[in-house]
Amino acid sequence: MTLFCAQAACRRNIAGMRITIILLLSLVLPAVFASPRSAAAEESITWLEADAPPFFIQDGPDRGQGYEDIITAIIQEKMPDYVHHRITATISRHYRDFKNREKVCNVGLYKTPEREKFLYFSIPSFFTLPTVIIIKKERFADFGNSKTVALERVLENQNLLIGRAQNRSYGRYVDEILDRHKGAKNIFVYEGKQLSLNFFRMLQLNRLDGMIGLPEEAMYLAEELGIRDQIMTLTIAENQRGMESWLSYVGCSRTPWGKKVIARINEILLKERPTERYRAAYERWLDPSSLENYRKLYREVFLQATE
Repeated sequence: MTLFCAQAACRRNIAGMRITIILLLSLVLPAVFASPRSAAAEESITWLEADAPPFFIQDGPDRGQGYEDIITAIIQEKMPDYVHHRITATISRHYRDFKNREKVCNVGLYKTPEREKFLYFSIPSFFTLPTVIIIKKERFADFGNSKTVALERVLENQNLLIGRAQNRSYGRYVDEILDRHKGAKNIFVYEGKQLSLNFFRMLQLNRLDGMIGLPEEAMYLAEELGIRDQIMTLTIAENQRGMESWLSYVGCSRTPWGKKVIARINEILLKERPTERYRAAYERWLDPSSLENYRKLYREVFLQATE
């Protein structure tokens, strides 16, 4: 009887141990065999974009081939341990998400003192031609028949209505001038979907005398509207003070998360910027006659910029 009881107790102990082992394995094995991807699934980046070709192209045969589309894709490829989301929104929405410390980034932003209050910036991510004033050729005389104009003087002319986007930066020198003329009646400020396209339509209908934008932006949209031979660009004299107006940066929310992401992106940019694929993302939108000079500056200025 005593032996029987001892054997029964032993069987109960063994059964209990089996249950305990099964429970432990059910807790441990998923963690052991989890892929690095699933383990990192909590880490995500939302990329904030705008409906602004040829930076981002949302529709048509070139969809996804804007130069910011391509650079965003390159960075995402090199960060497979993050889950990436892409959202198209207004610039004001971008600002709100950054200031709310969301896990968001933008691939191409001008660096300004105001933005540095709520953003961490990478080393330069883009090397683009500086902003210009876009006009109809028939209005050339109204701007002094000169292909280079001082923006300050243009804005002092109350007979000229100039368009600009709400919250968009146009580079340090242009921003400083626009800030001095903030609230002026001859500056039309607009925000909404298809921002640049709507500005061009206003220009076409003579509701604007000029607009501030990038030269490739002007040529792309003029081509889309079939008015390329009617449009011209004027160099902004103030942009000639330095190369700062040529440089854009990846910006992420100014949080510990954002600082870590920017450090990772810097490593990627240092490796990818010298590649032909990276450079070609922007080059395809340039006039062929400007390629030789652009590539020279790309090597001598952009690739040397590491802060």
